[in-house]
Amino acid sequence: MSAARKILLVDDDEDLRGSLQDQLALHDEFDVSVAGTAGKGIEAAKVGHHDLVVFDVGLPDMDGREAVRLLRKGGFKSPIIMLTANDSDADQILGLDAGANDYVTKPFKFAVLLARIRAQLRQHEQSEDAVFQIGPYTFKPASKLLLDEKGGKIRLTEKETAILKYLYRTGDKVVSRETLLHEVWGYNAGVTTHTLETHIYRLRQKIEKDPSNAEILVTETGGYKLTA
Repeated sequence: MSAARKILLVDDDEDLRGSLQDQLALHDEFDVSVAGTAGKGIEAAKVGHHDLVVFDVGLPDMDGREAVRLLRKGGFKSPIIMLTANDSDADQILGLDAGANDYVTKPFKFAVLLARIRAQLRQHEQSEDAVFQIGPYTFKPASKLLLDEKGGKIRLTEKETAILKYLYRTGDKVVSRETLLHEVWGYNAGVTTHTLETHIYRLRQKIEKDPSNAEILVTETGGYKLTA
């Protein structure tokens, strides 16, 4: 499974857009898409799930702040970082009031933008609005829910939610049973790997087409991982 965070870059500067896309693509943690106008950016954000959007203020068809305001009004919950050539306090206040989470002033070092992106993603993943994609499901940890492609709901227990959340965050790495036990149950002497295996079994009954031949939550040598 790729736990890559989906990033949308909206900027009309083709050189900057291409450069940022290339630099972000060097990091396996990101899956980057781009748009050159506010209209295309809004449409892309509405159509597919994005974990974070980087929105330029000075776009040819619309002020980026107005575009952000429209996105928020439409229910877009993921973090938004704005890029601007104007470093005035008033400009930043307008952007934050529109619904942006952070502001980066041009020119900037890529390392600074990267740090801001990671900080916003970390913060958002702990929030009530966090949403992840696991195989064919939309995973909403705060609601303890998986939604299938037709909108059907699969309700999860607290432990099932914690197991999926931890496995998702580790990407395609195999997580040992001992690590998963500690992360989900903590230091509880009464909990054994049998308890974990029981929860994994029940989870597979809920999410796998064929629980006896798991394709999403698979067993690997030494532990478990998500593959879809």
